[in-house]
Amino acid sequence: MKFGKDEIQKSFLGGLLLIGLLYCYFTMLLGPLNQEETKAQSIIGEKTPLIAAAKDIIKKAKVIKPSADQADATLDQVKTLIPDGSPVAWFPPLVIDFFKRQGIEKCAVHRGEEGADKDLTDFRNISWGLDISHVEIVPLAGAIAAFENEHPLMEIDTLQIESGKDNVQYQTARLNINAIIKQ
Repeated sequence: MKFGKDEIQKSFLGGLLLIGLLYCYFTMLLGPLNQEETKAQSIIGEKTPLIAAAKDIIKKAKVIKPSADQADATLDQVKTLIPDGSPVAWFPPLVIDFFKRQGIEKCAVHRGEEGADKDLTDFRNISWGLDISHVEIVPLAGAIAAFENEHPLMEIDTLQIESGKDNVQYQTARLNINAIIKQ
């Protein structure tokens, strides 16, 4: 069978269209898809270490979670140990009543410095001065030990004891007490 001039032109034109179609397919459709795939692979390669690091952080968080819950429970217990209200209202009566129960009658409480607690963010430290006059050393020592045992959020920072020349049986004491209070 012989092809005519018309059929040869149609075949040639069909071949050109096929070549144009293949060219458009590879350059305009498949080329950008390959570029996007290459970009996606490089992004995945960049993010893989970050994903691994995040998985490690999640594992560490799961290990730390029980101790964090325990720390929250301890913090709640600490908050319950601190009375509500201004420390000026509750601290002096608390200390004076405590030492009166211990048999020490002559106490005076003075407010000292106040500052942020370096370990606990929601709390402050406040220092108080306690002057005790006309006290024997043995009951005072017992009272100080009982005070720190009964009030775990308060510590006696310094203690000065002076005795007079005329009556050596009784002393005068000055204590500095640091207390943790709510912000």
